[in-house]
Amino acid sequence: MKIIYLLLCLFLSINCGAQVCNCSDNFEFMVQRIKKNYVGYNDKVNKLNQKQFEHFTDSLQKIANKTESNKCISLCREWLDFFKDKHMTVLFNANQPKDSIIHFFSKEAKTNWTEDKLKSYLNNPKRSVDNIEGIWNHESNIFKLGIVRDSLIHNEFIGFVIKADGIFWSPQQIKFKVKKINQAYNFTYFLARDHSDYLAKMDLLKDTINLNELGKFYKNTPPEHRSQLGINNPKFKNLDDKTSLLTIPSFSIELKKETDSLMIKNASVLQNTEHLIIDVRNNAGGAASAFGEILPYLYTNPILTEEAQVLATDDNIKDGYERIINLTSGDIKESYIKKVANLKAHRGEMYLLYRADTIKYNSILKNPQRVSILMNKKSVSSAELFILQAKQSKKVKLYGTNSSGSINYLERVETQMPCNFFTLVYPPARLLIANKEKANIGIKPDVEIPANVKDWIKFVKDYKL
Repeated sequence: MKIIYLLLCLFLSINCGAQVCNCSDNFEFMVQRIKKNYVGYNDKVNKLNQKQFEHFTDSLQKIANKTESNKCISLCREWLDFFKDKHMTVLFNANQPKDSIIHFFSKEAKTNWTEDKLKSYLNNPKRSVDNIEGIWNHESNIFKLGIVRDSLIHNEFIGFVIKADGIFWSPQQIKFKVKKINQAYNFTYFLARDHSDYLAKMDLLKDTINLNELGKFYKNTPPEHRSQLGINNPKFKNLDDKTSLLTIPSFSIELKKETDSLMIKNASVLQNTEHLIIDVRNNAGGAASAFGEILPYLYTNPILTEEAQVLATDDNIKDGYERIINLTSGDIKESYIKKVANLKAHRGEMYLLYRADTIKYNSILKNPQRVSILMNKKSVSSAELFILQAKQSKKVKLYGTNSSGSINYLERVETQMPCNFFTLVYPPARLLIANKEKANIGIKPDVEIPANVKDWIKFVKDYKL
C-alpha cells in the first residue's frame, strides 16, 4: 500500500508539472514580460510594424494553444526572433530533478532501430551501405549515435541515440534527419540538447563528421576523447618563449573570479610575454566588470567608456541586478548594491545607470608589447564592449571578422517562466552610442583573416606588422 501511495504521489506531481508547463500559458507570460520589461521593445515595435507584430503574435499564440510542452521552447524562440536581438532567448533549466527531465522528453519521436539491429544491418553483405550509415561516437565519449537509411525515403537518413546522458536523451530517440543530394549531406532537421530546433551544419570526411561548434563524431571508435567540462572557463598557455594565449569563452559574472585568478596566477609570465593573443571568438558576453583584470596588460592611454540606460522596472531590478548581488562579493557586490538602490529610486524610468567615464592606470606595462585580439561573428555583447575598450590602446590590433553587432542592448535578466523548465532571458540596458555607430553590423577588425585560413591562432602568431 505504501508503494502504491508513493507512485500515486509521483504521478500527481508529474501531471501537476505538466499543467504548469502548458505552452499557451508560458507563451502568453513571455509576451507580457517582454512588452513590459525589454529595453528595446519601443525601438523594435513601432507604428510601421505594429499591426504586423500583433498579427504575428496572435498567430503564434494560437499555435501555442495546441503545442506540446516539449516543443514550446522552439515556438517561444520563433517569437523572440522578431526582435533580432541575440540577447533574447528561452533556456531549458537543467537544474531540475533527473526523473522529471526524462519524463518531460519521454514523448519525443523514436525509432525501432537499436545498436544490435544496426550492426546486423551493416554486416549484411547483401546490403549496399551508404558512407554515412554506421555507428558514430562523439569525441566527448558521451554520445553514441546510429545513422541508417530511412526506409521510406531512399536519399534520407535518420540519426538516433544509442548512448547519451540518460537524462536529456534516451536510446532510440531521433536526434536528426539527413538528406543526401549529389554526394552532399545536409540536415533536414537537428535537435539540440533541449530538443529545440538547431541550425547545425556538417562536414563529412571519410570516417569523421565535423559539426563545428558541436564537436566531431567518429565512426566506430574515436581516436581521442575531449572533455566538455569547463568549456566556458578561461584558459592561459604559453605558445613559445615570446607568445602567450589567453582564451576567454565567456565574460559571465559567474566566471569573473576564475578569470581574475588566472590573470593573477600568470602575472609573472605575462610580464615576460612580448606578444599576448586574447581569443574572444564565440564569447557570448556577460558583464563588463568581468574583464577588469585584463585591461592593465593592454593599457597605453586613458580608455573611454560609454553611457548606458537601464529600464528600471521591478522585474528587471529583481531578476537582473539583485541577482548579480547574490553572485558576487567585495567591491563588485558593493557597486551593484548602489546600482540597485539608484534603480529603485527611479522605478519606471529609462535611468542612466552607467555614465561616460575614463579608465586610467598609474603606469604602462613594458610587456606585453603587442596584444592581438581574435574575434568573430559570435563575439557578442560584453565581448564587443571589451573589444571597443581594447582597441583604444596603441598595443592592440584586432584580427578575424566583424563581431556580432549586439551592443545596442546589454546585460542580462533571467526570469523564471510558469514552467520550471523554462527561463526567459533578455537585456535590460541600452548603450546610448550604439545606434550612431551602426553597432548592428559589428566591429570591424584591423586585419581580416581570409576564409581559407583554418588555424587563426597560428595566423596571428606569425603575422608580420
